[in-house]
Amino acid sequence: MTRPKELNPYLSPRAFYGAELRRLREGAKLSQDDLGAQVFVSGAYIGQFETAVRRPQLDISQMFDEIFGTGEHLQRLCKLANEAEPHPEYFAKVAELEEQADTISQFAPMLVPGLLQTEQYARALMRATLPFAPAAQIDKFVSGRLGRQKILQRSTPPLLWAVLHETALRIPASDADVMIGQLDHLLETARSHHRVELQVVPLSEGFFPLMNQNLKLMTFSDAPPVAYMETDHTGQLLDVPTLVDGFQKSYDYVKAVALSPKASLQLIESTVKDLRNS
Repeated sequence: MTRPKELNPYLSPRAFYGAELRRLREGAKLSQDDLGAQVFVSGAYIGQFETAVRRPQLDISQMFDEIFGTGEHLQRLCKLANEAEPHPEYFAKVAELEEQADTISQFAPMLVPGLLQTEQYARALMRATLPFAPAAQIDKFVSGRLGRQKILQRSTPPLLWAVLHETALRIPASDADVMIGQLDHLLETARSHHRVELQVVPLSEGFFPLMNQNLKLMTFSDAPPVAYMETDHTGQLLDVPTLVDGFQKSYDYVKAVALSPKASLQLIESTVKDLRNS
């Protein structure tokens, strides 16, 4: 069972939902396990709602309202929390899984992965890929992306292994300073963070598996692994074991053809030097 922790209910709509759920559960003198049994989930699952780790779900919120006799109270809070999510709808579940993952393995063919982006790089990327989005939406998505990076600052962060194609180092951002700042950030993160590893597939490698796939693989201590693929405006989360295993094998091959972590950092250093001298 996830033990209660102090959580500011006004920190976010999701936190308020969790605080209200805990208040109602304790008022009904139910343990997390007791409530979970009534909605067909574990007590730990209830605890993740209450501590704002897990995104509220409308169908379960409806069952909560029926159990507590609260009309549509938790359903309304669920909708509010989900509308306030700082991620596109298709990515919200992925962001939630990142918070629970033991390992995150990613291949990025053209762009620096979101967990390793600077604010300036993320903003330039959002403006370019969402040219018709209002400024408020850009701000929301950038804030959400940077917020995801907090998992790397935890006392027990996930192991993040990111493989980039050399193209991701050389596609210019809005200006050279933004790209230099981004590459410096990659170097600093890889050197200072014991749970982050970087590799680069050089242009000279030619064709290889996954070269046109933005892939993320995640493993968990208490759940099967998943794979996530993303394209413009959408993404696909996969948990079919044979498919996940196939992507894992392809990812392992990409790691094998990439430069070693040491040589990869040397390539990034060389790229930064070229940008500064251009």
